[in-house]
Amino acid sequence: MNKLLLMRNPDFFQGQKYLKTNKNYFEGWYFKNTNQKESISFIPGVNIDNLNKKAFIQVITNESSYYINYDIEDFEFDFQHWCIKIGNNTFGKDGVHLEIEDIKQNIKIYGNLRYSHQQNINTHLFYPNIMGPFSYIPFMECNHAIINMYNKINGSIKINNQQMDFCNGIGYIEKDWGCSFPKSYIWCQGNCFQESNASFMLSIAHIPFGFFSFKGLICVLIIDREEYKFTTYNHTKILKYVINNNIIDIALKKGSYQLNIQSHSNKGLKLVAPKNGKMEKEILESITSLISVTLKKNNHIIFSDTSTNCGLEIV
Repeated sequence: MNKLLLMRNPDFFQGQKYLKTNKNYFEGWYFKNTNQKESISFIPGVNIDNLNKKAFIQVITNESSYYINYDIEDFEFDFQHWCIKIGNNTFGKDGVHLEIEDIKQNIKIYGNLRYSHQQNINTHLFYPNIMGPFSYIPFMECNHAIINMYNKINGSIKINNQQMDFCNGIGYIEKDWGCSFPKSYIWCQGNCFQESNASFMLSIAHIPFGFFSFKGLICVLIIDREEYKFTTYNHTKILKYVINNNIIDIALKKGSYQLNIQSHSNKGLKLVAPKNGKMEKEILESITSLISVTLKKNNHIIFSDTSTNCGLEIV
C-alpha cells in the first residue's frame, strides 16, 4: 500500500512491510468498553522480534489481565472493511467478535459487541490524527492515533461463567505502533463523565527525536461535539506537571484556555509493552480510575466534571 496513504490513514495497519523482514516492530490497537459498572479492554496486535513474529491479544478487566499469543499466520488486516482478525476473533470500528481461549490462564471469552454513534477527533490533510504534523515523520519511536473518542455499545460478553452486558455501554478506540513505548509517560482516558456528554484523552511522554528529546503532549477534550486540542504542535504550555505515586495533577495553557486535570489511579494490572520490538516491558494500567477535568477561558470555568471508569497508566 502507498506510504503516503498509510500516513494519512494511521488507523490502517502500518506494518505490512515488516511482516517480511526481521526488523523489530510492534503494532497494537486498544478497544476499551464499559457498561458503567464494569470495563474490559482488548489489545489485538503483532510484534516482530528478529525472527520471532507473533500476533497477540491482551485483555484487561477490573480485576485481571491476560496475554494470549497467536501465530503470526493467524493475523490479518482487512483494509477494505477496516477489520483486525486474529484467529477466530475480529475487531473493527463497528464492533468485535470474541472467541478467546487459553487453557493455561484458565480464560474463555466469547461474545459480540456492536458499536454505533462513533465520534472521532477533527482531522485534515496536515493533521491526519492526534499527532498532527508528526504523523508524517517516519522515524518516530512510537506513533499514536485516536480512532474513536466515543462510541455506543450494545451486546454482551461471557468471561468464563460471568456475563457482562453492554446495553448502552460506552467505548473508545486508539492504537500505537513503532519499535518501543516511551521510556516514561503518562496516559489517561475517560468518556464516562457524570454530568456531561464529554470525552477526554491525555498523554505526556518522553520523545526521542534524533540527537535530541522533548516532552511530547497530546490532549483532546470533546464537549457536546465541540473539540479542544492541547498539543506540542499547537504551542500548548505545560504549567504544572506533578506525579505523586498514583496521583497526577496537570495544568495546560493554550491562548486564553487553561485545562486542569487531576486523576487518581485505582489498582493497576499488568500489561506487556514493547521495548525495541520485544514484548517484554511490564506496565501497570487501571481501567477503574477517576479523572477530573476543568476547562477555563479567560479564567472563567466553561466545563468541570469527573469521569469514572477511566484508563490510566503512569510509567
